[in-house]
Amino acid sequence: MSPKVLFWVPAILRLVLMFAAAGMVWWMSGLVEALVFALAATVIALFVQLRYLHELGEWLHDPHSSRLPDGWGAWTDVFARLYRLRREDERHQAEMAEWLARFREAMQLLPEGVAIMDDVLFLEWCNEAAERHLGLTMARDKGLRVTNLVRHPEFIDYVILGRYEQPLTLSFRGRKLECRIIPFENRRQILVTHDATDTERIEAMRRDFIANASHELRTPLTVIVGFLEIAMSDPGLDVATRTAHLSLMTEQAQRMQRLIGDMLTLSRLESDEFPLKRERVDMKAMIESVALEARALSGGRHQIEVAVEGPDVMGSLEELRSAFANLASNAVRYSPDGGTVKLSWTRGPDDLRFSVQDAGIGIEPIHIARLTERFYRVDKSRSRETQGTGLGLAIVKHVLLRHGGRLVIASVPGQGSTFTAVLPNTSLPG
Repeated sequence: MSPKVLFWVPAILRLVLMFAAAGMVWWMSGLVEALVFALAATVIALFVQLRYLHELGEWLHDPHSSRLPDGWGAWTDVFARLYRLRREDERHQAEMAEWLARFREAMQLLPEGVAIMDDVLFLEWCNEAAERHLGLTMARDKGLRVTNLVRHPEFIDYVILGRYEQPLTLSFRGRKLECRIIPFENRRQILVTHDATDTERIEAMRRDFIANASHELRTPLTVIVGFLEIAMSDPGLDVATRTAHLSLMTEQAQRMQRLIGDMLTLSRLESDEFPLKRERVDMKAMIESVALEARALSGGRHQIEVAVEGPDVMGSLEELRSAFANLASNAVRYSPDGGTVKLSWTRGPDDLRFSVQDAGIGIEPIHIARLTERFYRVDKSRSRETQGTGLGLAIVKHVLLRHGGRLVIASVPGQGSTFTAVLPNTSLPG
């Protein structure tokens, strides 16, 4: 049945019954008594309707604090429908609250900053990334104008002028930020910030790497090309001069070969295509081999001391040998003649340590944090004298990282340096 039929049929039946009762009273007691009965019934019915209207008004004023009555007659259906609507509304509100909580949780997890503003740039909400990027505090700054909170001329111009086709890049609070404003609905805007500091740093490292690698390769190539041009322009060079030129060209070619070899090693260490292959490494034999190479490089100009007290480890023999040999060769190259280089392998309570101590010129504290950067040199002229490629410590760092370790550097200018490769106890054979 339609709702209209369900409403009118009971109402008409009630009216018919009331008239029938009034007719019975008329027949039994007379017309006056029938009219009094009809009036009383009408007043009672009107009172009931007014009471239900009052309760309905109270409920509409505060649906959560008052309860809907059961109702009588047509009111039963009205109150039942209102109750169902209220339950559906509560369910929808709970779903909306859940979705809003999920949305805010998702926004909090984003690395990008997200801030929602109204049409006059007052802050309505922001996530933690936006707080970090822009120095905002949601609890304190909500309801305040964003241009009063972010006091940067370029940002203020970007926001006020409304030219949002291109993102804005600015330096703010020690970070490189990319900002973009997206219109949202009719009266809201979303401010999205991206921290490009690491990207900028990596891009700068890439530019520096290309420039340094090009410079390192250009120098020996210049020497080789120069000698070849001399040989072509003067075929009658004497044997001694020709031999000297060939010797220098061979030396420069070997320098390029070492540089390219180190670059390929670094590339392999950083690549996921070459996972670490663990094997049992005989540390005593390996360190003795590293010491033998150091003595050959020294040519008797230094005293090389070795102390092996630690156990064998699980790791890549080739990679560990390359890292330890780099540390030992650096100590020899940067130690004055007659100095002592000490190689030691020990086991501590929490880790394993390979230390190389020299009696060299030492390193200023300002340089220590950058020593493992590619091509970084404290003294460029001395580095070329010692035939270093500038990649040795970068290789050491990546080898240790692949083994779960780290490089510790301690140095006092004029008193020498100690480079320590620290490996975790998890490197011990099981």
